Amino acid sequence: MVNLEKNWYVVNTYASHEQKVKDNIIRRIESMNMQDFIFRVIVASYEEPVKKDGVIVPGKYKTKNMYPGYIFIEMIMTDEAWYVVRNTPGVTGFIGSSGKGTKPFPVSAIEMESVLKRVGLSENTSTSEYKVGDTIRIINGPFIDQVCVIDAIDSEKSLLSFKTIIFGREQTIQVSASDVEKYS
Repeated sequence: MVNLEKNWYVVNTYASHEQKVKDNIIRRIESMNMQDFIFRVIVASYEEPVKKDGVIVPGKYKTKNMYPGYIFIEMIMTDEAWYVVRNTPGVTGFIGSSGKGTKPFPVSAIEMESVLKRVGLSENTSTSEYKVGDTIRIINGPFIDQVCVIDAIDSEKSLLSFKTIIFGREQTIQVSASDVEKYS
């Protein structure tokens, strides 16, 4: 029996070929008419400022992969969809499959939500899961990996405020709820 539920799967690729493999998968989806079974293909990457001689070059960024060698695919795992993805040039396999013709296990929704938040594609940008005094970790933007405590919440704009020291002075910073995760 085929599970007709959309799930996320992790695909192995050659390191530094993730974008090329993503493009190949998207072309195969179109050419093999698989749009009803394979939905989103994501390379988890972020922009990092370019530094020259220890100084940030204004307006220059380079793309860095958060998970080198991996691509995330939202799909319905049918025999045809599985075949299309695993036989795409550059795909070395699915994570969660022992090989020998066994289909992989999907990534849990909780784990995938964290990945989607990091790349700014999370559908859960609500501030309702946070309260003043919660400890959070920044997962996107210039304060990435900073751990801080929420001072204020703007639910209408989905913004969280925290205080940090910049150039020796305390500053209040606002970040989107999609750019943070709870820290424990």
